[in-house]
Amino acid sequence: NTIHNNPTKMLRQILPPTIDNTYKGNKIPLYVFYWITALTVVRSLVHIFKQDGGAQSIATIPLDTFAENNGSSAAAVIIGLFAYWGLSQFMFGILQVIVAHRYRSFIPFMYLMLVLEWTARLLLEMYKPIETVGRAPGEVANRVLPLVCLVMFSISITENKAD
Repeated sequence: NTIHNNPTKMLRQILPPTIDNTYKGNKIPLYVFYWITALTVVRSLVHIFKQDGGAQSIATIPLDTFAENNGSSAAAVIIGLFAYWGLSQFMFGILQVIVAHRYRSFIPFMYLMLVLEWTARLLLEMYKPIETVGRAPGEVANRVLPLVCLVMFSISITENKAD
């Protein structure tokens, strides 16, 4: 397909003039988007509601080694930050749910946003590493999901001839 060689047509796939529930791309990125959306929502709820926000129990940040200072704990601050992060993930997850169920023509744009978000996480991890005592699942996802989303973005902007 020539969409990759036609910048105007590609831009219309990423930012369609009308945002509706018409998805013209291959179905694989659509189903992968559903999976990523579920992952985003579940992960956000873990960060919000799990007692340690997943900081130690999942991300293996050694909260139990952090000192208390005047009744305030660094661990409590980190747990709070994980909850705030979870809230922002939840808001993005709600946007993904809305796009997945009502505005599918916007899926290529959402993939572009996911590529940017996950790539930025990877860069932040290198620039500002967080000391952990093990390997967190997010560490693996930070390396795999940018590439998966980039491939899904590329496939999603190619119109499906079967439809």
